[in-house]
Amino acid sequence: MAVAAPPAEASPGELVVVLDFGGQYSQLIARRVRELGVFCELLPFDTPIEEVLARRPLGLILSGGPASVYEPGAPPLPDGLLSSGLPVLGICYGMQAMARALGGRVEPAPVGEFGRTPLEVRESGELLAGLPTVQTCWMSHRDAVFEPPPGFRALAASPASPVAAFESTQRRLYGIQFHPEVTHTPHGRDVLERFLRRICGARSNWTPGSLVAKQIERIRERVGNERVICALSGGVDSSVAALIVHRAVGDALTCVFVDHGLLRKNEREQVVAAFRDRFQVPLVAVDARARFLARLRGVVDPERKRKIIGEEFIRVFEEQARELGEPRFLVQGTLYSDVIESGGAKGAATIKSHHNVGGLPEDLHFELIEPLRDLFKDEVRQVGLELGLPERLVWRQPFPGPGLAIRIVGGEVTEERLEVLREADAILQDEIRAAGLYRELWQSFCVLPADLRTVGVQGDGRTYGYVIVIRAVTSEDAMTADWARLPYDLIERVSQRIVAELPQVNRVVLDVTSKPPGTIEWE
Repeated sequence: MAVAAPPAEASPGELVVVLDFGGQYSQLIARRVRELGVFCELLPFDTPIEEVLARRPLGLILSGGPASVYEPGAPPLPDGLLSSGLPVLGICYGMQAMARALGGRVEPAPVGEFGRTPLEVRESGELLAGLPTVQTCWMSHRDAVFEPPPGFRALAASPASPVAAFESTQRRLYGIQFHPEVTHTPHGRDVLERFLRRICGARSNWTPGSLVAKQIERIRERVGNERVICALSGGVDSSVAALIVHRAVGDALTCVFVDHGLLRKNEREQVVAAFRDRFQVPLVAVDARARFLARLRGVVDPERKRKIIGEEFIRVFEEQARELGEPRFLVQGTLYSDVIESGGAKGAATIKSHHNVGGLPEDLHFELIEPLRDLFKDEVRQVGLELGLPERLVWRQPFPGPGLAIRIVGGEVTEERLEVLREADAILQDEIRAAGLYRELWQSFCVLPADLRTVGVQGDGRTYGYVIVIRAVTSEDAMTADWARLPYDLIERVSQRIVAELPQVNRVVLDVTSKPPGTIEWE
């Protein structure tokens, strides 16, 4: 059975802990704290206070959540949390749970508040000092605090929240009903910065590179004289993971690049050239196209595709491992967002499994090394630049491990469909780069609805061809995303080229769905 990587040590320096009560923005809180130079760890709401205190945090943040604090079964605060002496900031549900536990009054509001909401700061106190008395914030709640706990000062109000912020400086406890972690709260960063620096006393000197330095030490100590094999896709995640491990163990690492036949155009050649020539990292390139297509024959369900591809990846690695003398460890570029979306955080719904998290077979014979498991994508890119990766590779848009297989939707994966999709995607990428928009997009790609054909007219004749869907989104961390407003002339050029250069296609459409309600990938 697979042996998971050990949890990251609390911090290479300062630490703030976020207790996750299942809120949709919990991960954003951690990201914002890190952006302010303080390492942040996200823990389940029911983590015993002894485990929290053992990490020696500077302060605690209580996230939002979907429950109502007065309902049976609502997530409670850990015993001893509010009397620990640590500074605590409650956000939304976290504030309401704090208020109820300390004798305040929390009830359903006459109307819910969702989205941009006016906020009136009536008494700045310590938490809101220096902020405008009238400002906009982002709300997402149906309950409200109507009376603060005894000894607390009410600081602010909104139309449906009589107490939208409160504090007790003596007890070092603070609460806000609004969400400072979202960009739609203009002064949210100021609130978090005040809590971290003035209240918690953080020096704010953490960087992703400092965590990587600690990881290198831990990997070197853990691996010892053993050998390591790395699953290299050529994307920024696996590339950075490989370079970190190479820094730790040198040529004890061998990277394995598997061409499963589901890659984008010329991808294999680019990856092999970069790692063999530029970085001189030991690399084995495996042509496994036929075996993956054979395994996927007749498979339509997207989750089955992911599981099959994940399992087949590991089978290939096991074969290579035997030839390499049975390395003990396997490196993967798993990110924090992968863990969250695969249900790795308590109370989080599984949106889709990731092949490098949820698709591993039960009888995996490697121990996993996941040096990026606690980093967000933007932090990984920052580390990549520090390690010397070329910008084209660092800023390469995310590409799923199952590759084009999950962009052929509603039907089986065939060589013909792969070739059509691969060429259409290459056209889209060419035009987006030429327009100077590549770096502005989180992802841009094509989707091929496998069993959908439409009638067309080309060359005075009737056609019955494939439809290609253009999908382009903007995002900060893939937890949420907005569809990209591509220029009309760019869309027109892409559409004209795809239909002209690919005779199998006679229609191009644009996906204008954001996340939520959709996901970025179609499958």
